[in-house]
Amino acid sequence: MTYHCAIASPHVLATAAAKKAIARGGNAVDAALAAAVTLTVVYPHNTGLGGDLIALIRSPDGRISCVNASGPAPAGIDVAALRSRSGGQMPVSGPDTITVPGAVAGYAALHASGAALTWPDHFAAAISHAEGTPVVPGLAVAIAEARDLIAADPGMRTVFGSLRVGETLRQEALATTLAEIAAQGPEVLYGGRLGERLVAGLQALAVPIALDDLTAYEVEQSDPLHRTFRGFDVYTSPPNTQGFLLLQALGALERTDPQGEDAGQLAAIFHRGIADRTRHLADPRFAQIDVDALLLGPSPQAPGPAITGRASGDTVAVVTADSEGYAVSLIQSLFHSFGAGLLEPSTGMVMHNRGAFFSLDAASPNVIAAGKRPAHTLMPVMVTQEERLAWSMGTMGGKAQPQILTQVLLRLLDGEQPADAVAAPRWVVGGMEAGQPEDTISLEMDLSPRTIAALTASGAPIIPLPPASEWVGHAQVVGGATSAGSDPRCDGASAMVSLIPEDPQADMS
Repeated sequence: MTYHCAIASPHVLATAAAKKAIARGGNAVDAALAAAVTLTVVYPHNTGLGGDLIALIRSPDGRISCVNASGPAPAGIDVAALRSRSGGQMPVSGPDTITVPGAVAGYAALHASGAALTWPDHFAAAISHAEGTPVVPGLAVAIAEARDLIAADPGMRTVFGSLRVGETLRQEALATTLAEIAAQGPEVLYGGRLGERLVAGLQALAVPIALDDLTAYEVEQSDPLHRTFRGFDVYTSPPNTQGFLLLQALGALERTDPQGEDAGQLAAIFHRGIADRTRHLADPRFAQIDVDALLLGPSPQAPGPAITGRASGDTVAVVTADSEGYAVSLIQSLFHSFGAGLLEPSTGMVMHNRGAFFSLDAASPNVIAAGKRPAHTLMPVMVTQEERLAWSMGTMGGKAQPQILTQVLLRLLDGEQPADAVAAPRWVVGGMEAGQPEDTISLEMDLSPRTIAALTASGAPIIPLPPASEWVGHAQVVGGATSAGSDPRCDGASAMVSLIPEDPQADMS
């Protein structure tokens, strides 16, 4: 039988790495891992080894499980001192925003879930690209926008400087780090010599992470959240992630047409969902979260002003599915562009600022605490029908991920192909910058006149965006093993790979 695998990622080199993994005898899990590791090198403003990962994995027997590789605040954090020096508001970048990085441990959990290739196989492409890779437009724009952040940190300045499109990005220390992880496994970071170097470098930058924080880190594996919608079963990640907001919106959507005159009603649903995220989302090991109650419908309360920055965030989604029944929706990130704005020089690792999503309000369930994971924006999604995978999907989009995925899913359910669904114009509710009202609606101006009129009539402040704006995310979708779409807003590619066992030459279209 011919083997098929569909792949979508936000960088053409990551998709190429996934295709090579399939050609070597890998499956959809291997393809996702090869792409994810490659992205830490070629898309370093959006993701890195110093960030987090959350994924859904579907096995051939139809079981879907969630891998939560988000990291906690370090045990040695001094919350009182943090409140004093930050004025009671979590900083957006810098040493205080760095939590334990979980991505590499997440790779190990995915590898154990059904990968066919060896652990080192998934690092070959990334190591090669770390020795030198061309700067793509999305990275060049991010470097230009973050010039002050980059200039303020010697590690960032040395590696990224003021690189422009087509110039070569070289990350020699990161190449060495990737080679160490490939040869020695994740343990070399979580308590081994690599971890020792990382901790020494971070502590020199006033980051309170200790080696014990890395040694103690464990990935959480659980069942996903689930809701039936229009005859399809929709799965996503549970708290501490915001996945429940997608299921909450779908439950309130049974009689709405979000692409038409009811777009204002959908905007109101999204707006109230933001309030639920602010008031309830946290690490369930530290706070009680009644997910069943939240899924009954969004809160009637209105949220306050946006606390953290732009809705788009800085994240990557990799989605794969094959004809054996394996499928992956993998989301990994640095949170904001270039994360905390700190690159640890000895390892080449850019560190995320995921801790910026904590609160310093003692009454908030998401208040920062030692060993506690922050409320998290990453939320992989899978959709099945009668135990058959319909779509594996994910998006960059920060706080707006539930809204982006709702709009893409509704287009898929209306019969659009993945490539068309991810390319279609979108809009998002929520403050694009800290302090903006959360009822703000940012919309691409090539939306239908009917949708624009409905959103304008809602009375919310409107922020016009050009067509194909990165501010509404980078969505990726595969439809089973035979169709795929990568968002034109990013630098990515989709691919459908077919292998005929009798023929060593693969159709790698």
